[in-house]
Amino acid sequence: SPSSVYLYHHYEVGALVFDIGSFSTRAGYAGEDCPKADFPTSLGVHVEEEGSAEMGLEQENSSGRSFYLDTTALHVPRAGVELISPLKNGMIEDWEGFQAIMDHIYSKHIKSEPSLHPVLMSEAPWNSRAKREKLTELMFEHYNIPAFFLCKTAVLTAFANGRATGLVLDSGATHTTAIPVHDGYVLQQGKLLINPDECEELMQKLDLSLSFSLSSLSLSLSLAQEPVREGAPPVWTKKDKLPPVTKSWHTYMCNEVIQDFQASVLQVSDSPYDEQVAAQMPTLHYEMPSGYNADYGAERLRIPEGLFDPSNVKGLSGNTMLGVGHVVTTSIGMCDIDIRPGLYGSVIVTGGNTLLQGFTERLNRELSQKAPPVSTHQQTVVLLYISFHTGHLGSLIYKVCGLIFLSNSNGFIGMKWN
Repeated sequence: SPSSVYLYHHYEVGALVFDIGSFSTRAGYAGEDCPKADFPTSLGVHVEEEGSAEMGLEQENSSGRSFYLDTTALHVPRAGVELISPLKNGMIEDWEGFQAIMDHIYSKHIKSEPSLHPVLMSEAPWNSRAKREKLTELMFEHYNIPAFFLCKTAVLTAFANGRATGLVLDSGATHTTAIPVHDGYVLQQGKLLINPDECEELMQKLDLSLSFSLSSLSLSLSLAQEPVREGAPPVWTKKDKLPPVTKSWHTYMCNEVIQDFQASVLQVSDSPYDEQVAAQMPTLHYEMPSGYNADYGAERLRIPEGLFDPSNVKGLSGNTMLGVGHVVTTSIGMCDIDIRPGLYGSVIVTGGNTLLQGFTERLNRELSQKAPPVSTHQQTVVLLYISFHTGHLGSLIYKVCGLIFLSNSNGFIGMKWN
């Protein structure tokens, strides 16, 4: 579309959009329906010994660290390979790892020279000035791009839903945030970030609530499995000549099974969790990669209840966390009273946790009870995007971020919306 076309030496080239999240990375051309790249943000890192070499090496740098990227490379068991994320709390911490991701996108997915395409990149609303400057320097000096624009994820989420004003609730892999957006700008006074350490502890407790042992998953280490009766220990044979994998690799593989379990089995209750109601919940059968299988009933409602009422999570230290409903109302309450009705009337949810069945209905019901009467009739919750398994900004961002970049031979001048 004309809105996403950039003129470079009288040639039309497409602007690129990069959305690097804590769980997955998306990248592609502005204006297209789907990203060209959608792969895990996690990296396999191996410190090479002097003179050693390994087949299948993806990226290598001067520090001696080798990087393995993308889904296929991460699933290959390798000795001594640690799986890490270059991001912490949504901000870049490992710049070598981040650069390896960018190199991988340009070489394997975009397959074009970086200098030909202007770039729009998402960033966390709490990103620091120093990190923004370093990122800008990297993109201009190393990749020699002609134009660059950083935009807050919450603003892009609102625009992707066709709204310039709204409350964006983002509940993802590592943290949950409520960010008020007004006329395309983030309202800093209403920005609310749940402590990422507490979020991580909550998700660990929710994962441990599953009535199976992670050690029984076997994952890709299993050569063959035998049918077993429901609830019985799995019987499987380990593959021969497997390298000694690291704990981080095994944990990553286990988490993938847990994520599939969550998407396939779990469901958010319509009302606060009740044992009697949960006991009448229809059961769903689920089989692990190791062959372990069981029917799950009450667990389907009890496990995700921690998102709305963390006090019900057993073993969670302290009781300071807020449920997602309280997060929304608290964030809106910190904003100017004149714009609160507009925020209550446009609550946009995004992030992997919001893809749980019944999440938006439960949130809608809670907000209807907590919102002031003047704005209750206007309140609505919008699920941004559910087609991608990641559940983050999704490919709609590529349509709404149709930007006209203005530049000359001296570099970036500005940009405007079509």
